[in-house]
Amino acid sequence: MAENSSSLWMVSPNRMRLSRLLRMSRRDVLLGGMGTIAAGGLVSARASEPDAQAQAQLLSINDPLVKQFQDLSRRLTDRDTLNEWIGAALCTNIVQSGEKRKDQIQALHALLEGGQFASASDFARAAEKQDPAFKDLIHDIMAGWYRGVANGKVVVYRSALMFDITKDAVYPKTYAAGGPFYWTSKPPEVDPPKGRPALSSSKFVVEPT
Repeated sequence: MAENSSSLWMVSPNRMRLSRLLRMSRRDVLLGGMGTIAAGGLVSARASEPDAQAQAQLLSINDPLVKQFQDLSRRLTDRDTLNEWIGAALCTNIVQSGEKRKDQIQALHALLEGGQFASASDFARAAEKQDPAFKDLIHDIMAGWYRGVANGKVVVYRSALMFDITKDAVYPKTYAAGGPFYWTSKPPEVDPPKGRPALSSSKFVVEPT
């Protein structure tokens, strides 16, 4: 104790003020860090609320409507199997995109069950012939599976069917394939498709980017 008293006695006033400031800085850092952690936890909790709400609104893979959606999807894509979890997410978002979508899915499924169609094209033509409104629903379903987008939201990216052909060798890119303004140059020639369109032509819409 005597040594501490003598050492403090010999310390200059400037040294004492600096020591006091350093002690305050340490305390401020500790208090600030605790405040940051608490605020971060609050932000994280609030940020997770929309995810929890989205999960609560997501239709179950066992929902009858999702099963009907999967039946339609397999017929329209000419595939035997499709991921049921992706199907549930796409179905949820498509239903939320319009108040008539749920009834349209059920009506389109009734058409599928009531007839025999050799291909997706045959089914799509029959659907539009029965109700022209089915064309937009079919577009939504196909865009959902191949582009991964439904109701203006990216539901799935890497597992979108547009990447399915090359998925065993090439992963979807997350970066531009060329240099600056590469898209302004003339693209390579591609043979025009020879197949006959299953649906009538639609108005071209430029999507916002």
